[in-house]
Amino acid sequence: MKIKIINRSNHQLPHYETIASAGMDLRANIEAPITLKSLERAIVPTGLFMELPLGYEAQVRPRSGLAAKKGITVLNAPGTIDADYRGEVGVILVNLSTEDFTIENGERIAQMIIAKHERAEWMEAEVLSETDRGAGGFGSTGTK
Repeated sequence: MKIKIINRSNHQLPHYETIASAGMDLRANIEAPITLKSLERAIVPTGLFMELPLGYEAQVRPRSGLAAKKGITVLNAPGTIDADYRGEVGVILVNLSTEDFTIENGERIAQMIIAKHERAEWMEAEVLSETDRGAGGFGSTGTK
């Protein structure tokens, strides 16, 4: 699939690191480092603008290494970039650790996955089909 992209950063385009990678890393495009204190959040620009095909979205997800080692995650994970959005891709990062974290220009801050999606058409009904789970809520299928 070919996707139009404008790169106003001074970094390389997102790319797949391995043949089996699902996501491409997004890099911070900032003039000065950003320090996130504990529980602080910021929208980090990437310098990227794209034109996704209709029926596709870009999902912005945390990088597992940053999350596990530093407590840095994408606040609205997965963030969604819609096919009709033409603004700059920004990543909402939050620091869930107790230590300050500094984001440097060019640092890999998140990963982006291109995904196909369907549009739903609602069919109003008076009753729904029965299942074993029924109306059981969170945790209703057990813990093991």
